[in-house]
Amino acid sequence: MLPIAKLRAALAKPFLPAFFFFAGVTFDTITLTRIDRLLDNLIILLYLTLLGGLIVLTGRMGLKEASAEVSGSEGMGSPVLSNLVARTRSYYPMAIQFLLGGLFSAYTIFYSKSASLTTTAVFFAVLVAFLVANEFLRSRLAQLPLLVSLYALVCFSFFTFFFPVVTGVMNTGIFLLGSILSIVVVVALVRGIYKGLATSPSWAPALTTLPAVAVVVVLVGFYFLNWIPPVPLSLKFGGVYHKVENIEGRYHLTFEQDWYQFWKRSDNPLPAESRAYCFTAVFAPVRLNTTIYHHWQYRPFGARAAREYSTTDRVGIAISGGREAGYRSYTVKQRLAPGDWRVDVETEKGRVIGRVAFQVLEQTEAPSELKTIIY
Repeated sequence: MLPIAKLRAALAKPFLPAFFFFAGVTFDTITLTRIDRLLDNLIILLYLTLLGGLIVLTGRMGLKEASAEVSGSEGMGSPVLSNLVARTRSYYPMAIQFLLGGLFSAYTIFYSKSASLTTTAVFFAVLVAFLVANEFLRSRLAQLPLLVSLYALVCFSFFTFFFPVVTGVMNTGIFLLGSILSIVVVVALVRGIYKGLATSPSWAPALTTLPAVAVVVVLVGFYFLNWIPPVPLSLKFGGVYHKVENIEGRYHLTFEQDWYQFWKRSDNPLPAESRAYCFTAVFAPVRLNTTIYHHWQYRPFGARAAREYSTTDRVGIAISGGREAGYRSYTVKQRLAPGDWRVDVETEKGRVIGRVAFQVLEQTEAPSELKTIIY
């Protein structure tokens, strides 16, 4: 069997879609480092560009076949280019899966750093679901609205963190700008698919675009419900301590630790009526300056069934980006009552960057040995 024939036979195997899917995930995991790195964002932009081009080619050829036209005979440029596009068409679904797998894995990596076990996990769960579902994607004519909708999702996910990284501003206006641009890109994509295809119904482009626009509108609703992680911010480190001191630019964090508790890096539980220091390190891109909040909340032990926390304090902290280990800061709470406590690290709009949870108990045993770590 000739080498080309062997290659085609191998690519026809049923396991190939899964292979390309995991290849995209693996490649992104290795190459992507931090959300504000120029090369990382250029890689994602390249993926988006290639994916958009493949969707346009796939859509145009599918529409031409449905119209009983010769694939590639119109709108593909020179005969040589038309022939090349037609001959390579069978590989487009694999390439689309590779690019989607790479994009969704990149977003899963970036958004996982900002997601927490709160309502912000909803959008992260959507990304993970599409990351897995991508393996079963089949690029056919009947799925053209699905492909365009997926493209709207990957564009939206990119602009949500890209604009704050570039502008150094993180607010509702910047978010809505990214949402509008996502719709503009999708409209341009659909126009590229249907351009010059006179046999297509006049309403076909709108019907293809509508589901993608609906996706963006739903995701905008997610934002106002605080269901989208506050990328590009992420909690690098957090804990509660007996004492926090800033000595020559290095934070000394003191907590109780028994000899066998080698895994401990913070105080939990704390003795009642004590003073608690909540220390956090929040990563922000180089140009981003914003305000985060330590939202102290308390729930008495007897109210666990209702799971209702009440706010005791919400303290604003101005932070600036650029430090790899995160911008370090802390707040202090005096005379804590016994019960469940948590400190949500939030944006101004209440989106949770991370959470530090701990308990306060009545002192029943002798204090453990104090240990200090430096951050």
